[in-house]
Amino acid sequence: MSNSYYPHPIIAREGWPFIAGIFAVALLVQLMAGWLWASPFWLIALFILQFFRDPPRVIPDLAGVVLAPADGRIVAVDKVQDPYLMREALKVSVFMNVFNVHSNRSPVDGEIRNQWYFPGNFLNASLSKASLENERNALWIQTDKGQNVTCVQIAGLVAKRIVCHVHPGEHLACGQRFGFIRFGSRVDV
Repeated sequence: MSNSYYPHPIIAREGWPFIAGIFAVALLVQLMAGWLWASPFWLIALFILQFFRDPPRVIPDLAGVVLAPADGRIVAVDKVQDPYLMREALKVSVFMNVFNVHSNRSPVDGEIRNQWYFPGNFLNASLSKASLENERNALWIQTDKGQNVTCVQIAGLVAKRIVCHVHPGEHLACGQRFGFIRFGSRVDV
């Protein structure tokens, strides 16, 4: 087992502005109005802090594995027509609620061959139609052995921002962090 690829702090950088903002508001309310009035803001601050946690993961050193790209609950395993690579594929959908870690990690070692972004709706991400109707960002990753994997970040009901830090031509290591979805979402592989 290895977790050698982890260049990020334990709190995701995508959350730093939100965390700083809510902690500043909570502190200001506490200084101006006291602990009782500030307590709801401190609770919100703790919720936001836990939402943006980004703990390291142990990545298995096994050839040919496909890892889950996110923490959460598997809500679907279906044979589908891949709308990005126009082929039949097995799709595994992972739904992340607001208490799951929302960092997205590469399911395989490989090169990003293409990327597609689609603005869309913000339906409940646990619904199957969210894969085609919600805001989404898809990556085509080709493994070193030539296998094709599509990894799709999908915004949810509350999620309003998909963040993807990688682009076509870059190489991803299995388990490498490549993005984040804020406040509830889904990832399909």
